[in-house]
Amino acid sequence: MTPAVITNTMPILLAATSGASFEFVDIVRESKGLLLAVLVLLMLASTWVWILWVAKFLQLKRLGLAQKKFEEATRLADGPEELLTIAEQKKNAPGAHVIIELMKQTRQQALSSEFLLAVARRAIADEEKRASSSMAMLSSIASSTPFIGLFGTVYGIMQAFQLIGQEKSASLVVVAPAIGEALIATAIGLMAAIPATVAYNFLDKRIGEISDALSASADIWAHLIYAFEKKERGK
Repeated sequence: MTPAVITNTMPILLAATSGASFEFVDIVRESKGLLLAVLVLLMLASTWVWILWVAKFLQLKRLGLAQKKFEEATRLADGPEELLTIAEQKKNAPGAHVIIELMKQTRQQALSSEFLLAVARRAIADEEKRASSSMAMLSSIASSTPFIGLFGTVYGIMQAFQLIGQEKSASLVVVAPAIGEALIATAIGLMAAIPATVAYNFLDKRIGEISDALSASADIWAHLIYAFEKKERGK
């Protein structure tokens, strides 16, 4: 762009921007109707993402530490009864629930290692479900907010065309506020979707790590309980 063109267009830009505010807060405050509802919904979703991220991170950190301490304690256990005692003392650990479920089945007459492993897998599935609470919400926010923002943008652009028709002018002064509102919807949608995606992947990885460690330990506990019960019944 030549200096002459820049000089000629500067007054137009200054005149356009003097009558419209492009501050984020001002744009949201001046919005109305359906577009305002979209912006409020997206801002609530963006805030909720960070609340969920922090809450889930703290929850998984507690579960991970509790499981680590529980596994350290079970390494010194001599038999199923001692495992059960440790599990009742450390009920916050995911592994404690697995031990308790396994010990409930030791009274079965047709006890087998395959049956105990199936019980362990069922208990692990319950613990995974507990650890994965609210993950569906993060996934929904990550997948839906970009489209909600896009809807707000399309609606804002439609409003801009309506203003053009009403004012019989396509000048920047006429369309700038509506276009600004439209684009801010997409921006807020991305502000919610990007952290939600990162949070989901990060937390899902932590849940997977806890689940893998629990599955490995559960196999050991199931075989230990089966071997001990078989020995006791053989006496």
